[in-house]
Amino acid sequence: MTVSHVEHEVTIWMADDIPARMVYAGHRWRVTDTPTRLRESIWSAPLESHHGLYGWRFQATSDAGDSLVFDVYRERDHWHVHHTYT
Repeated sequence: MTVSHVEHEVTIWMADDIPARMVYAGHRWRVTDTPTRLRESIWSAPLESHHGLYGWRFQATSDAGDSLVFDVYRERDHWHVHHTYT
């Protein structure tokens, strides 16, 4: 398993408050499994400065057929990709 730590802009679209698709690193991705809700306990960020942090883990597939697992979290007014796994 490879873990990536690269910063890219991400936009996530939700369906019934669950991630359904996104644009990340200039590519369109669609969620291709059942997302898992992540709570504060899994994040490596200090919780004092990120109270209420939550996110999702899900597999998504690009239009080119590449699949990755994403850990994402919401920060104020935008989403952040915390990790990707291949």
